[in-house]
Amino acid sequence: MEIIKRAVMGEVIPSIVMVAMEFFTIAFTILASTLISKGISTFVFVVYTNVLGSFFLAFFYFLFDRSNQTEEKPRGLTFHFYIRVFLLGLIGIAIAQNLAFLGLSYSSPIVACGMANLMPAFSFILSILLRRTKIEWKNSGSQVKLVGTLISIAGAASLTLYRGPIVKNSPFYLMSSSPKRQQNRLFVFSSTHENWILGCILYAAASLAVSAWNIIQVGTIKRYPQVMKIVCLYSFAGTILSAFLAIFIERDINSWKLELDMKLLVIVLMAIFGSVVRIKVNMWCTKLKGPMFVSIFKPVGIPIASMFGCFLFADTFHYGSMMGAVICGVGYYTIIWGQIAHDESAQRPKKSNGLPKSDEKVPLLEEKNQEEEEEEEEEDSPV
Repeated sequence: MEIIKRAVMGEVIPSIVMVAMEFFTIAFTILASTLISKGISTFVFVVYTNVLGSFFLAFFYFLFDRSNQTEEKPRGLTFHFYIRVFLLGLIGIAIAQNLAFLGLSYSSPIVACGMANLMPAFSFILSILLRRTKIEWKNSGSQVKLVGTLISIAGAASLTLYRGPIVKNSPFYLMSSSPKRQQNRLFVFSSTHENWILGCILYAAASLAVSAWNIIQVGTIKRYPQVMKIVCLYSFAGTILSAFLAIFIERDINSWKLELDMKLLVIVLMAIFGSVVRIKVNMWCTKLKGPMFVSIFKPVGIPIASMFGCFLFADTFHYGSMMGAVICGVGYYTIIWGQIAHDESAQRPKKSNGLPKSDEKVPLLEEKNQEEEEEEEEEDSPV
């Protein structure tokens, strides 16, 4: 009985929780698409969700999380730390979220699912360009990651250039395509000013921004391991930057008005889900199952979005977009597989002249000097 209980707590429950997280992510994406199609500004939407999200984050942090800080003594708050926080807010919120919701306004949630799976490919490419990763042509892990990157790019191109025929076999198709349904439809997968190619390009740019944001975030957390404090600070910075951008673009005061209706409800729910629930759940699953566990559930959003599309929005949903998103998902899993293979090969002891690498003699002074040089380089770099 104890073994079954451990298996449920260690495997079943975290998997169910992550699938549920992807389900709610798609549901909120559909709700956001609905609000955007009804006329709310994407820039105003980003500001309101992040204002509330920053408030909920700060409240949660000061009320619950301050007593759970890591015992590791963090480095002092230096100028470079604040530069990192500024970049995290600028790239992760002001740029990435505005590009994502603007891309959603021109396309549909299936684009969000497909293009979000480009992030491992973009991260791999950025790591190579920044010389954080070296391509080892004889290493199977590197080869698989290269193949996965090519598959992801091919899937993104397919998603952008080929939508295919409209789904018409849904049992709800007649209901969803009737004139009355067209006028009163609550949930939509299409935009009133649809531009599919532009929407895909904008969402791909958002995924590229998130990939760059991830690289900066990982480096920041290594240097200052208090995760929730970093999240609160960059969320606040990103909210201010987004507000300046929205004020500059949306000068009509009517676009900022909110009433006690569905718009306000969706904004509040998205703020709670995105700022507190998703972050804490991801941290819990990462601590319980490791960093790769959360990543493997990202493509689960594709079949969930396809299910919504086929059963509820058949008159605005395309087979080609589903195919392109699936190809992106295959590329995503291929890169993850390559990363796992690469990590396993890196953990194996390498031999030199018949001896394990751990037995090779390295001058202690030389090793110490190398570590000090690396730390000095990190201190001088804002990223």
